[in-house]
Amino acid sequence: MEETIARILTELEEINQIPNTQNQTPLISRSTLLDLHSLLSTNDPDLVSQLFDDLPSKSLSPSSLTNLLSFTMDSAPSYSLLASKVYLSLLLSPNSPVFTLFTPISFLSFLRSLRRSFKNCPSAQPEESPPSNAPPNRKRKGGGRGRGARGNVRGSGDCSEEASDTFDMKQVFKVFEMLVSVLGLIHLDRFPDSLKSLIQTFGEIPLMAMEKLGNPSSLNRLMDLCSRVLSEVLRSEHGELANTAAEVLKALSPLILMVKSQARSFALGFVTKRMTELGNESDGVKKAVVNFPRYLAQKAPEKAEPRALAVDSIMEVVKVMDFEDQIGYMDYVLKMTQGKANLRLLGVDLIAMMLMSLRDPFGVVSDVKTRDYWGTRCLEALITRCSDLSAGIRARALSSLAQVVGFLSIDDRNKGILKEVMRLSEGGEERPLCGMNDLLKNRCMDDKAAVRKAALLLVTKLISLLDGCFGGILLKTVGMACSDPLVSIRKAAISALSEAFRTFSDESVTTEWLHSVPRLITDNESSIQEECENLFLELVLDRVSRAGPACAPKKGSVSPESYLTTKSLEGELELLFPEGILILLKGICDGEVTPWVKKLCTSLGKKKRLKPKIAAALQNIIKTSESIWLSHSMPIEKWTAPAGAWFLLSEVSVYLSKAVEWEFLHHHWQLLDKPGSKGKLQSPLLQGNANEDGEGVESNSVAWAGDRVFLLQTISNVSMELPAEPAADLAHNLLKRVEKFNMHSTEVNAHVKALRTLCKVKSLNPVEADQLVMRWGQQLLSKAHEILEKYISDDKEANNNNSFFTPPRSGSRKGKQAARASRLLSKTVTAVYTVGSLVVVCPAADVSSIVPLLYTVVTSGNSDPKLNKLPGPKELEKSDCAALCNNLVVMMADFCVRYTALVDCYIAKITKCLRDPCELVRRQTFILLSRLLQRDYVKWRGVLFLRFLLCLVDDSGKIRQLADFLFGNILKAKAPLLAYNSFIEAIYVLNDCHAHNGHNDSKNSRTESRLFSIRGNDERSRAKRMRIYVCLLKQMAPEHLLATFAKLCAEILAAASDGMLNIDDITGQSVLQDAFQILACKEIRVSSHRGAASDSAEVEEDGDSSASAAAAKGRAITQAVRKGLIQNTIPIFIELKRLLENKNSPLTGSLMECLRVLLKDYKNEIDDMLVADKQLQKELIYDIQKYESAKARTTAAEAVAGMQNQGVYRSPPCVPKAATGADPENKMNQKLSSDSKVASAIADAAAEATARSVLREVNKGAMTPPLKAINMPKLKSNQAGSSAKNDRSLDVLESLRRRIDDEN
Repeated sequence: MEETIARILTELEEINQIPNTQNQTPLISRSTLLDLHSLLSTNDPDLVSQLFDDLPSKSLSPSSLTNLLSFTMDSAPSYSLLASKVYLSLLLSPNSPVFTLFTPISFLSFLRSLRRSFKNCPSAQPEESPPSNAPPNRKRKGGGRGRGARGNVRGSGDCSEEASDTFDMKQVFKVFEMLVSVLGLIHLDRFPDSLKSLIQTFGEIPLMAMEKLGNPSSLNRLMDLCSRVLSEVLRSEHGELANTAAEVLKALSPLILMVKSQARSFALGFVTKRMTELGNESDGVKKAVVNFPRYLAQKAPEKAEPRALAVDSIMEVVKVMDFEDQIGYMDYVLKMTQGKANLRLLGVDLIAMMLMSLRDPFGVVSDVKTRDYWGTRCLEALITRCSDLSAGIRARALSSLAQVVGFLSIDDRNKGILKEVMRLSEGGEERPLCGMNDLLKNRCMDDKAAVRKAALLLVTKLISLLDGCFGGILLKTVGMACSDPLVSIRKAAISALSEAFRTFSDESVTTEWLHSVPRLITDNESSIQEECENLFLELVLDRVSRAGPACAPKKGSVSPESYLTTKSLEGELELLFPEGILILLKGICDGEVTPWVKKLCTSLGKKKRLKPKIAAALQNIIKTSESIWLSHSMPIEKWTAPAGAWFLLSEVSVYLSKAVEWEFLHHHWQLLDKPGSKGKLQSPLLQGNANEDGEGVESNSVAWAGDRVFLLQTISNVSMELPAEPAADLAHNLLKRVEKFNMHSTEVNAHVKALRTLCKVKSLNPVEADQLVMRWGQQLLSKAHEILEKYISDDKEANNNNSFFTPPRSGSRKGKQAARASRLLSKTVTAVYTVGSLVVVCPAADVSSIVPLLYTVVTSGNSDPKLNKLPGPKELEKSDCAALCNNLVVMMADFCVRYTALVDCYIAKITKCLRDPCELVRRQTFILLSRLLQRDYVKWRGVLFLRFLLCLVDDSGKIRQLADFLFGNILKAKAPLLAYNSFIEAIYVLNDCHAHNGHNDSKNSRTESRLFSIRGNDERSRAKRMRIYVCLLKQMAPEHLLATFAKLCAEILAAASDGMLNIDDITGQSVLQDAFQILACKEIRVSSHRGAASDSAEVEEDGDSSASAAAAKGRAITQAVRKGLIQNTIPIFIELKRLLENKNSPLTGSLMECLRVLLKDYKNEIDDMLVADKQLQKELIYDIQKYESAKARTTAAEAVAGMQNQGVYRSPPCVPKAATGADPENKMNQKLSSDSKVASAIADAAAEATARSVLREVNKGAMTPPLKAINMPKLKSNQAGSSAKNDRSLDVLESLRRRIDDEN
């Protein structure tokens, strides 16, 4: 070892003599480091002492040895780890001068060496070539300085050759273990920078090691050693534990906030386990751990996925905290929900996780019962955030609340508290909420799709808590969401409403489900169609299938003396059928539901998903109803089956013909076909509560007729399975019934179709079946011909001028003659209806003899049909009968499909029905024309589009809703340029303006133009026209909005300034004022992304590329808008302003308001826009400011007047940003506070009023004494003045006196 010591000392002496310059760095060679390591590994105190004793002989000191090691660790990457190991060995060697060897600089070099070792180490797949960015000073020039000098010469290739030796994990582990021992010897409280660097280094090493190492076992060992180092640091010898713990947590926070990895697991494990254990022994460490979640909340990222990981990490730390500390952090989170947008969003996530992660949030297990437990406060804060100003926070709060409700509802003990807090029960009067139903209703109608979707998810989760207590408005809102434009919203609404229907079977839920979900069978999205089929099969057909076998007919259960009504019998039936089956069947036969039920049954039948037990269950329900009716000794002729049973059976029997029994059908046909009181349909007004037998049973002839129709349809569907002989008898009876022409119109079509089907059963082949149908068809036509001729002749005889009218005129018929005419009219109507049904069933039938008669009826006496002329348009103009107009529109629409060219010229006359006084006619015309337009039988040209616009402001809400859907959805996709191309013309037409030289409409009469216009300059007319304009603007693309802006300026404003538009005419003024309102409205302005970025409306953030693209597009649009303002708008406004001022026109105010709105966002650019005319620039700015001041004073006067009505004088208060804005007073204050001029004017007015009130209070209501009673200074008389001047002075004083008296 003596030779080793000598070699070491010799090289150290040589190295010490090398000057430390930029090109030369004194480094210890690898061989010398190995010698030092072998010497120090012996742990022989004598050898170590000899080394340190011999250092002075070579002009060396322990500090110089440390410096050389520092240089080597910094500048020799190939063996810096070996140098670090030697450095630690020196510190751990016995009898070594530790405090001399340890210096902050050398320790920092050691830490840098560790970092560099991990950075330069080969990855899991080591590279073959050396790094290209190796420092050039690693290669020394010169040689011949002995072995030490030669050993210090390193080429670039040496690093790659020794790469495998450089990073040996065993050596790294050894260095870490030695460092733990060193930290036990050296107290770093005197070296705070070294301590901080050590903590930061070991906070970074896990991440660097994870990127370089692929061996899990090595990573686990490394993480364990890092944990030991950080644990060793957390001792009192290294400084104040609170500060040290804070530094450790700060260094580990990047690892905790990163994506899931071993490094994140290590950091979380160290904090939640090791530091928590240390916190039990040290208050400083505990305090740091308690404050650590707050630090993480401030550092949490804003994007969705990283934020979710941050929330998970925070909750891991919160879980290991004491209960009191958890409550403290919960209070901090509640304050976060009232802060900035990013903190509110994070607070919402944290509250949801706390409610689902921490134990007993509502205190149901705790012995101490309190109303305001921590979970209650968290839930209230979460509900409050559901009305946040930011759409993203609203959506996140709603989805989080849905998760919380679903999680906490598992425990029944929490349900009562959830109901109370969410105002779903009678309790909770002190809660600041207005009810969950109202909140859900508002959120389901939110402008943002993400909010609506989250609200519907919450409705789904709240089903079990609501206990069927659905508000009618909430149900309607969810039902409307089933027609949302977005597929995801429709799916969420279907899920919510179906879950409510699955859980509760009351009438309101059943009705809303039937009116909202089945109609989606026609949805464009195939997945929604499939979901609709599955839900109908599960919630309707399967329920009916289960209810059939569950009931059993009961006979004689009630004594015949009991007085019963239909409602009491229905109540007894409901007890037999569970799950609200009767309500469900009744809802199915609703007129708005039946078309969708038919489509659903057809779709399910074609897919062979209908099961025979459905038909069996429906038959059982009908039999049970009949049995209960007979058990009470009721007359069978007054019995009707449960509503909807026959209808559903008629639909499913098409595909389940073998499941329907012929005996069942034959029995009920005999019951329903018996002539009696129900054989004749009465008017609903005459039916009332018929009680012929004195038993209180209400007769329902319409329901009886409906049952007959559906029974006939069922027989027609299963006729192929019937025996031949019963089928022939039934066909004979049906033909006799039809020939009498005394049935209700709803029965005729069913009888004719059943006849045709039964003829196929009776015939041996299709040819014979067609002949048989043709035979009885001609027989019916001949009898119908006789009835029509008789009716026309009788009507002509009744009129003195032998003329025929449709509809018939009452004339002078009375008594028996009037009754006979009424019966003949009813028979004629049935005959005409029979002819129509017959033509559909048998198109080959000869109708040449009956067509002239029908033409006579339609044209009121003209029996000469012409193929090139239609009777409908002329009758539309002459008739005032709503029923006739409605039928004529239906006929014309059908002709338009069959003879498009023939009807095309009459479309303008048909559109006049859009302004018919009858709502039914208007709605029917709108629907029929809309269908023709969608199928391209009618084109959007001429006056058609302009006349359709008035449906947007129709008096009927249903028509307005249909028009909104047509223009907002269908037309926007089918003809996107139509709104843009017709916008200017629409302004003139709606105002009925003919004062423009280029917009005179000579094609239409003044009557028609006024019919399809909204004339007038009153507020109501302007509001209607503006609603139409806004609807059209919403359909335009950004580039079309810009073009429309330019067209408005060129074709209306410029036309007015040039004299082409007569602004003295009232309609011209209306056009100009509408143009000003359109230019100032927000819908025509394209978002230019000026100013601060607004809160995102979506839950998930967009990527950087999409954000930059949107910003670029916004800048381009901004430049286009500015260019348009400079080149077109400003000069036109200036010229028009001068013209209006010269005429003293009241439109000057509208012009200034429009100009103020346009230039509001371009105040800084006014100088550039009017650079050529500085005087005009000053005038324009002055006029705008003057107008704003006048408007501010007017607004202030109105506001102060409102305050006086309330008895208070106050300035508008500051409204917090997080306010929900539900209070109308808060909305008013926000509006007033947003304008500084208005706020200032209000403050001045309020101060003036307050001063007056104070003065009155001081005077205690006494009147101000007259002026002559006040001591005033004497004035010298004007010797040179005249009497006129004296009189003027007296007048001034008298005026002043009167003014003071008036004010008091």
